[in-house]
Amino acid sequence: MTDIFFDVEKHSDHQKFLKGMELLYFAYRDFISWPDDVLQTLGFGRAHHRVLHFVGRNPGLKVAELLKLLNITKQSLSRVLSTLVEKGHIRQDIGAQDRRQRLLYLTDQGKILLNKVAEHQKDHMLKAFNNAGTQSVEGFWHVLSALIADENRDDILSQINRDMGE
Repeated sequence: MTDIFFDVEKHSDHQKFLKGMELLYFAYRDFISWPDDVLQTLGFGRAHHRVLHFVGRNPGLKVAELLKLLNITKQSLSRVLSTLVEKGHIRQDIGAQDRRQRLLYLTDQGKILLNKVAEHQKDHMLKAFNNAGTQSVEGFWHVLSALIADENRDDILSQINRDMGE
C-alpha cells in the first residue's frame, strides 16, 4: 500500500484540503459501491438505503423526523418511501395520539434487506478501524463530526450517540 500519510504541520491548508477531500471521496465511493449494487437489483438507490437505515435505527420514527434527519423535501421522501412501502420493506402505522402522524417501521423483509446491504459495510469499516487503531478511529470521528453543519451538529450527534445496541 502506498504511504499517503505525512506530517500535517508541514503542509499548506490547500494540500490538507486536497488530500482530505480526495480520501473522503474515494473512501465513500468504495464504501458504498457494494450496497449500491445490491440495491440496484431491486430498483433501489442510495436514498432508499438511507431511509432503510434510519427507520431501522429508529423504529416508530415519524415521517417529519425522517425529513429533518435526511434534510430532504417531502416530495423526494414521498417517492422513496412509497416504493419501500409498496415493495414491503417499510410499514407505516398511524400515530396513537395524533392520527395525522405516520410512524415508520421496517418489515421483516426490510430488516433482511438492510442487514444484507450493511453486512459488507460493517466488515469493511471494522477492518479499517482495526487497521488504524483506536486513536485514529477517535480522530476520524472528530473530523467527521466537525464536518457536520453547526446548526445540525448537536441534534445529529445526539441521534448517533443514543443507544447503539448490538
